[in-house]
Amino acid sequence: MNLIQPSYLKKGDKIAIVACARKISKDELQPAIDILKSWGLEVVLSKNLFNTDNQFSGTDNDRAEDLQTMLNDSSIRAIISARGGYGTIRIIDKLDFTKFKQNPKWIIGYSDITVLHSHLHNLGYQTIHATMPINFSVNKEATESLQKLLFGENFSYEVKTHPLNRLGKLEGTIVGGNLSLLYALSGSISDINTKGKILFIEDLDEYLYHIDRMMISLKRSGKLNDLAGLIVGGMSDMKDNTILFGKTAEEIIFDAVKEYNYPVCFGFPCGHIDRNLALVFGKNSQLEIKEKNVLFKN
Repeated sequence: MNLIQPSYLKKGDKIAIVACARKISKDELQPAIDILKSWGLEVVLSKNLFNTDNQFSGTDNDRAEDLQTMLNDSSIRAIISARGGYGTIRIIDKLDFTKFKQNPKWIIGYSDITVLHSHLHNLGYQTIHATMPINFSVNKEATESLQKLLFGENFSYEVKTHPLNRLGKLEGTIVGGNLSLLYALSGSISDINTKGKILFIEDLDEYLYHIDRMMISLKRSGKLNDLAGLIVGGMSDMKDNTILFGKTAEEIIFDAVKEYNYPVCFGFPCGHIDRNLALVFGKNSQLEIKEKNVLFKN
């Protein structure tokens, strides 16, 4: 079942850049501004975008004010977070989505922006999990995948097979994001219902035992029981203790879901990796996991 879809963009539309979490400089952002303008978009920078409050892009109130302003502005057709880091969970309860519901727009980002993806999923709106301006110059394919999606082009991905994949063909609405954030949102009003949906997870720079703890938590809360399928993206730069955990992140995840019979895809090109391809959360998607490859249509 598709959630409410904001309108696709066209040349001349406005896209706003905010910073929901870690601080960013104008020099870091300028290459992405130039790319967005080359797409024919008018770039609007939020008022407090280059503020600094220790690691944050301004105070909680600064960041909430910027995002609220762009949510309320009906002329803005998309909002992209400049970067991730940490901080969106600190401002989510300060936001009012009343005017957003009257004029829905695309919310774009990944990592810490999982907070917004989950919250808006519960409100019934599609969002875009994709690369952010800080990463625009890292991988051309990832940035172009966002462009195609924003302008409504049909697209599909072919993914290499993985030895832990569980084969099958499935269809469902995608939900999820960064595993650590999904874990942090558990029990809150931004917590997600995964029943009958395709769950996507990815993570970065976590201890392996913590991956295990988070997966067991998802399992105990019932979030892994009734999935249409599971997609595992990048599990990047994992850490271990002196006494080794003994399994990779992928093996830990496989163990958590091995008793279920839904299809599982590992190594999907999405997350904290260079080739971070865009996905629409809240949209009905098709996934076919075969022995030789994986076909995905969003």
